[in-house]
Amino acid sequence: MSWFESFILGLVQGLTEFLPISSSAHLRLTAAFAGWHDPGAAFTAITQIGTEAAVLIYFRKDIARILSAWFGSLFGKVPRSDHDAQMGWLVIVGSIPIGVLGVTFKDQIEGPFRDLRLIATTLIVMGIVLGVADRLAARDETGGKHRAVRRRKDLKELGVKDGLIFGFCQAMALIPGVSRSGATISGGLLMGYTRESAARYSFLLAIPAVLASGVFELKDAGEGHVSWGPTIFATIVAFVVGYAVIAWFMKFITTKSFMPFVYYRVLLGIVLFVLVGAGALSPHAGESAG
Repeated sequence: MSWFESFILGLVQGLTEFLPISSSAHLRLTAAFAGWHDPGAAFTAITQIGTEAAVLIYFRKDIARILSAWFGSLFGKVPRSDHDAQMGWLVIVGSIPIGVLGVTFKDQIEGPFRDLRLIATTLIVMGIVLGVADRLAARDETGGKHRAVRRRKDLKELGVKDGLIFGFCQAMALIPGVSRSGATISGGLLMGYTRESAARYSFLLAIPAVLASGVFELKDAGEGHVSWGPTIFATIVAFVVGYAVIAWFMKFITTKSFMPFVYYRVLLGIVLFVLVGAGALSPHAGESAG
């Protein structure tokens, strides 16, 4: 991998990690369209550490408060009924599904799941799911001619059941094209949470999973055509760009819907199917090396 490739892939990772359009799919597609080798699951997981570092800094006050309350609850200094202490436990509980499924389906994630036809399918299907969830949220928030405005839940109402559902939604993102934020935000909206609450918990829930995945894949870094230098460079680029995207996205969702991302996902999936069907792009493009 050249330094230019690592810069572009780091840029793509930072731009797409927090938007509901799937960073893993875009890394895969960028390599396929450019005629580069697939960077692979290890490169993706490690560069995600960069974007997750952006989450740690952006939400540092929330994270510090949650950690303080969680540790305090272990030693009886903070009541276990405290919201922040409960959030600590809920993030742990919600991380179990992706941890178990990630290890169980590791070979599929690094192989068959990276087929461009599967990515096209998940882009379209999850785009439609996000669109439906967003429409339901908008209907609750605005009401209608024969409907009253309906209050949506915030994170203070999050319990173990909903936390696990969020976790299983996040685990779906093991398949490129699903999108970690897209799946968890869709799940949150369908469960009746506000856009801001669903997005905030999605970002917090991703921290243990992404960091653990990145550390787990460190042993495979530097193998094949991807060396340590470009991987670290891409991770730094992803961090800088990712931080800017988080700041923009959290402001965007307070007043805007997710429909632009829905249209983009569906259109990209259709284009991908057309290119593969016409033979202009191999469903395994870029997989021959590394």
